[in-house]
Amino acid sequence: MTTAATPRAARRTASQNASPTSTPGRPRAALDWRVRFGVLSLIWGFSFLLIKVGTESYAPFQVTFGRLLFGTAVLIAAMAVKRERLPRGARTWGHLAVAALLLNALPFSLFAYAELTIPSTLAGICNATSPLWGMALSLVALSEDRPTRVRVAGLGVGFLGVLTVLGVWQGFHGLDATGTAMALLASLSYPVGWIYVRRTLAGTGASHLSMTGAQLLLATVQLAVVTPLFTTLPSHFPVVPLLAIIALGALGTGFAIFLQYGIVAEVGPTTGQMVTYFIPVIATAAGVAILGESLSWSTPVGAAIVLAGAALTQVRPRS
Repeated sequence: MTTAATPRAARRTASQNASPTSTPGRPRAALDWRVRFGVLSLIWGFSFLLIKVGTESYAPFQVTFGRLLFGTAVLIAAMAVKRERLPRGARTWGHLAVAALLLNALPFSLFAYAELTIPSTLAGICNATSPLWGMALSLVALSEDRPTRVRVAGLGVGFLGVLTVLGVWQGFHGLDATGTAMALLASLSYPVGWIYVRRTLAGTGASHLSMTGAQLLLATVQLAVVTPLFTTLPSHFPVVPLLAIIALGALGTGFAIFLQYGIVAEVGPTTGQMVTYFIPVIATAAGVAILGESLSWSTPVGAAIVLAGAALTQVRPRS
């Protein structure tokens, strides 16, 4: 759903939801990459609306489990068509289990819980802070990622935007602190996961699709264990929320990751990761137009500041 990665890792992949490796030399697709880019932006932008609809009738863990289950099914089907195998080696699977927790199970669950009390528009904007967290963490965890004045300025600008969205001058009036904190923690989980991936899974030799399929499979198993412990089986299954969960998984997770893989392979991760900047715009428009969520002036203004700051943190010094 997001392209949350550390600044250096983000150049290798476009998503909070992708795998640690990519396969160069993929044949050019028949459909122009710009069209696929637009479709990907729409899918991930609408994901926050789908989460909100799903949690209206199902527990957050159930929404997350369904999302991962249907997303994994799509990727496993794609692997079968391409005749690709899951990666091998206990060590690789152990690292993938941690990656699955940090990049899928944990953030997906946190966003689902957050949207019980905050609007989908705010969740989408919180998701856009991932590059800011990634920049901050890379200064500590990645010694080769040297800060520059522009990138540090971007970090400051971005968090100023967060404070604008939250309405700090009003004392955060009207905001649910717990829900907002969960959404921000979810966005923080992505760069933490990518730092871990970069240190443990780089250069495994397995394909992007294989690694992603295994990662989502492990995340699904994790939620399959957790969900029964904290939820009870629904007595009835409302159709619209159920369809929202299916769409969230099949389209917003499985198909979107597969689509993103093709875009990154064709035009590179630097262009591919720009989808990050369209997600909050679409999420806000969808939340207001379809769900009737309220929108004060500080939300779009703060979101624009967040995106400007995030863009600055991705500026690389010229060699």
